[in-house]
Amino acid sequence: MKKLPKLGCACEKHDLIESEYRTSIIGKDLTEDRNAEVSIIQCRLCQRIWLKYTVESANSSNLNRWFKGIIAKKEVAEMKPENAVEYLENLPWYICGGEFFGNKEEFGEGKLNLKLEG
Repeated sequence: MKKLPKLGCACEKHDLIESEYRTSIIGKDLTEDRNAEVSIIQCRLCQRIWLKYTVESANSSNLNRWFKGIIAKKEVAEMKPENAVEYLENLPWYICGGEFFGNKEEFGEGKLNLKLEG
């Protein structure tokens, strides 16, 4: 699996400070009742652009998770919320985290773990 270039940049983590990035919400992915928020984040420090997919469970915060992967600038305008999962699953790698992953960032590839049952 390809590793993220180790820039030591804040955008490699989830807990960014608002001044370190700019974000735009693309919308909600309501596919299979996921109600996931899809957004684009651009790091102000290294300028990388990320597609972020955040899933929150109404039943248990232990199931909350997020996924983010690099997206090319030319693909941002055409991204639709319902296409975000497929886009991330087709990347060579992505980063995932949240309570579901023990609040640690992990590298992933292939299928996103979107199961919302405990």
